[in-house]
Amino acid sequence: MKYFVTAIDTDSGKTLTSAILCEALGADYWKPIQAGFPRDADVVKSLVTNPDTKIFSESYLLNTPASPHASAKLDGVSISLDELSLPITSKNLIIEGAGGCLVPLNDHDFVIDIARRINAQIILVADLYLGSINHTLLTIEAMKSRNLSVKGIVFNGESNPESERIILMHSGYPGLLHIQREKEISPAIVSRYAEQLRNKWV
Repeated sequence: MKYFVTAIDTDSGKTLTSAILCEALGADYWKPIQAGFPRDADVVKSLVTNPDTKIFSESYLLNTPASPHASAKLDGVSISLDELSLPITSKNLIIEGAGGCLVPLNDHDFVIDIARRINAQIILVADLYLGSINHTLLTIEAMKSRNLSVKGIVFNGESNPESERIILMHSGYPGLLHIQREKEISPAIVSRYAEQLRNKWV
């Protein structure tokens, strides 16, 4: 299976979630578009301890930490969905998006269009903050309007049971995991959450 990790905003926990998914499923990892450094692929590699995960190279490795369309323009390139070559693997593949769901790749395509093009099931990361209910439900409306397949939601941040309840109720999607606000992210932390995820994974 192919799973596309997207989010309601940037710095939401996509890379940590991707590492947890790789650890839990023994999956391979691919970030098609990286804008800025350090590379998220290197972070995932440093956090995963299982011997099965392979890290694939990006299709676009851009220099500036910005929206992919803007970063690509600064580098003198144009991002094309046709140039995204899906890695060949017999294992589950975790694909990490860039920024939020509707971050533009060019003048026509958005990050979420990658998931539709490669027929991947979506895992939505929703960080919890004041205003995140609105941002999460708007993201969910965008995915539903595109008839995309969604595996479920990963919440990230200090627990807010009422926010989580109302989001899950209106979305109809299952909650896959809640990542607490951790002081330090380590392979041990990733392994602990991977075990929690495996216990809920269907």
